[in-house]
Amino acid sequence: MSNHSLLRKDQLEVSLHNEKKLIEEGVLKEDNPLDLTEDFRRLCEASRRGDLKVCQEMIQEGANINAKDQYDYTPLILASLCGHYETVQLLLESGALCERDTFQGERCLYNALNDRIRNLLLSYDYSKSTDPLQPLAAHLTSLLYRQQPRTCDLTVAAGNDKDPFELHKFILAARSPYFKKKLDTAPETTAWKLPSSIPQQSFGIALKHLYLGELPRELGGGPGTGFSDSEILAGVDRISKHLEIKNLSELILDNSDRRLARQRRQDDVQFGVSQLDAWFRNNVLYHAIEIETSKANDVKWDRVNGIFADILLRADDDEDEDEDGDIVQKLTGDTNVSTNALGIPLGTGTPSRSPSRSRSVRKSKLYPCHKAMLIRSEFFMTMFDSHFKEAQDTPHLQIIPIDCSPAVLEIILAFLYSERSDFGLDIAIDVLFASDMLFLEKLKTKAAVIISTLGNGTATGMQDQLQRDDVDLDIYEILRAAWTTRVQRLEEFAARYFAYRLEQYIDEPAFAEIVKESAGRIQARQETDTIEILDDIKYYLSERFRLRFEDTGFDEALAAEEQAQHVELQNIPNIGDFETSKKPAGVPTDEGVDMSSPPRELEHEVPPQQEVSLEHEGIIRTLDGEVAGDEFEQDAMNYQILLGKIDTLLDQLKLDA
Repeated sequence: MSNHSLLRKDQLEVSLHNEKKLIEEGVLKEDNPLDLTEDFRRLCEASRRGDLKVCQEMIQEGANINAKDQYDYTPLILASLCGHYETVQLLLESGALCERDTFQGERCLYNALNDRIRNLLLSYDYSKSTDPLQPLAAHLTSLLYRQQPRTCDLTVAAGNDKDPFELHKFILAARSPYFKKKLDTAPETTAWKLPSSIPQQSFGIALKHLYLGELPRELGGGPGTGFSDSEILAGVDRISKHLEIKNLSELILDNSDRRLARQRRQDDVQFGVSQLDAWFRNNVLYHAIEIETSKANDVKWDRVNGIFADILLRADDDEDEDEDGDIVQKLTGDTNVSTNALGIPLGTGTPSRSPSRSRSVRKSKLYPCHKAMLIRSEFFMTMFDSHFKEAQDTPHLQIIPIDCSPAVLEIILAFLYSERSDFGLDIAIDVLFASDMLFLEKLKTKAAVIISTLGNGTATGMQDQLQRDDVDLDIYEILRAAWTTRVQRLEEFAARYFAYRLEQYIDEPAFAEIVKESAGRIQARQETDTIEILDDIKYYLSERFRLRFEDTGFDEALAAEEQAQHVELQNIPNIGDFETSKKPAGVPTDEGVDMSSPPRELEHEVPPQQEVSLEHEGIIRTLDGEVAGDEFEQDAMNYQILLGKIDTLLDQLKLDA
C-alpha cells in the first residue's frame, strides 16, 4: 500500500472517530441512522436487485434513502456494489449522499463494481453538487436585490439610508410570527420605518436569514459604518428575539466546524422551506376558488388582500373529466362575489351535495399566487418582465389561464413555492407537458424519472419485472411525449419497453405507425438513413436475450465443459451478434455474445409419433410455434424471429434502414 493510501486511511479513521464522538455528544446528527422498518428493508432489497420500480415506490413512500441496515449497508452502497448503474443514478437523483470525507461515502466509492459507477458517484460528491433545496433558497435570496420585474410590496426604511429594503409580505408572514401578526391586522401596510437604535446591518442579516440566505462571516462593522461588530451582533440578537426567529447571533459565532456549519445550514433551509410550504397550503391552496369555466374571467379579486396575492392562475378541468370527486366549491355562480375585509372572496363553505346539482357544467379553479415565486419559471419571468398585459397594474388581480388541469397546476405551484414534487404515474405525463411549457427542467426530469421507473421499463432486473402485471401504460403516448418534450431518458425507456415486449407490439398497426413517425423525424431523410426507434429497440432486444444467457451462467458452464471434454461447439445454438445494433445515446457498451445462427439442419425435429408424449412433458416452442430443444435454443430462435419481423415490417412500410 502506498504512503498516500496509508495517510488517507489514517485521516479517514481520525475523521470517523471525531464524527462518532460528536454524534454521541448530540452535536452532530447521524447521517446514516440504523433503520429496521419494512419500507427501508424493501428499498435495500430493491437496490440490491436493481429494481427501479420498487426503489421509486419506497422513495415516494418516504423511506430514508440515507439510512443503513443491520449490516451497516446503505441502499447506495448496495446498488453500487452490485453494479446497478441506473439504480445508483436514481438514488443519487433522489438525494442519496456520497461524500468522500465520510466513512460511508468512502465505502461506497471503494466498493463500486466498476469505474462507470465510481465516476457517477464522484460527480455527485456533496462538494461538487448542490443541496436539493438550494435552488429555492438562492431564488428567495435574489429577491432582496432583484429590480425587474418588480415583485416587492413592502418598503422598510432604515435610518437615513437612501436604499430602503424592498420586501415581500408573504415571505415575512410565512417566516416570522411577528410579521404575521402585524400584517394580519394591517394587510394594506406598504411602508415601515426601522428604529434608529437598530443597525441597518443587523436588520440586513436578519432579512437574509428570513430569505434563506447564508449568514455572513463578516458583520460589516467598523469605521464609517457608525457601528462596531459587537454592536451589530447585539442588534442581530435583539432583532431575532423581536421577530420571534432563531437566535442568529449563535449561528454567526459558531461557524468554525465545516461539517457542523453545513448541518445547521441544511436544518435552517429545511425549516424555512417547511414554513413556506405550510403557508402555501394554508393560503394559496386553501383560498383557491372553483367556478364555472364560462364565468371564470368575471371574478374580481381585490389587489389588497389577506394573502398578499398579486396574480391569479386559472386551470380548467378536462372536458371529459369526472366531476364527482370531493372538490370544495368556493364560489357560487354569482359573478359579483362579495369579499371580506381582507379582500378574499367569500363563499368558501363546503359544496352542496344535493342530487339536483348539475355535474355537466365544466369547472375551473383560480389560485391566488405571487409573482415573486412564479418567476422561478422562465415562462412567467418573460411574461412579467415585459409590456404584456399580464405585467400591467390593474384594480383587480389579472387572471392568467394555464393549459393544464387543476391537479397538475397544484403540483407546479407546490414545486415553485417549496421545491416539493410528489405525484404518481397517473398524472406524470401531464406534469411532463406542463413543466416543459413553463421551462421547469427539474420538474420535467422528475416526471421522466417517475414514468421510466414506475412504468416498469428501465429496471436492470427486467425479466423479474415482466413476471408482474404491467401498469396501465400507453407506451405510444409516452414515446410521442418524449419526442415533443425532447427527453432522451423517456425515448430510451420507450425503446427498452418495446424491446422486452416486442412480440406483443410488432404486429400492431400502431407500432407500424410509430416507426413511420420515427423515420419521418429525420429531416431530408435518405434511403440509407437509420430509424432511431428501431435502432434503439434492436440494441435493447439484444440486451434482453444476452442477459438471459448471462443470468443463467450458460457461458461459464460451456467454457468449463469445453476445457474438460474438448467438445465441439458447432451444435451450440446462439442468439446472433448482439453488438451489430446501433447503441442508443447514453447507454454503455458491453461485451456481447458473438455466435453464428444455428443452421436449419441442426434444429431438433420431433417425430410425429412423439408429439403427444412431448406435450405431456411440457414441450418448448418458439414464437412461431416450432419446437425448440431447450430454453437456450428457444431464445436464439426467438431473437432471430423478432429481427425477421422487424425486417418484414420495414418491407411493408417501404423503408430502408
